[in-house]
Amino acid sequence: MAINSESEIALASVHRIIKKYGAERVSDSAADELRRILEALGENIAKQAVQLASHAHRKTIKSEDITLASKNFIK
Repeated sequence: MAINSESEIALASVHRIIKKYGAERVSDSAADELRRILEALGENIAKQAVQLASHAHRKTIKSEDITLASKNFIK
């Protein structure tokens, strides 16, 4: 398993998230895969939020931008 040193989300945090929902044990590869997916989703939401703020002629990303952007990715 290759460790991505550029990850923004700590692997231990992902382990805790999975365990919070009932898993007794979590493999590093499972946690790493969820981390990869969460980071990709977060990146897409952030890009969309930046576009929304830019369209509104703002430099500051607001929580409303994140909420609106996330609706395109989360059902």
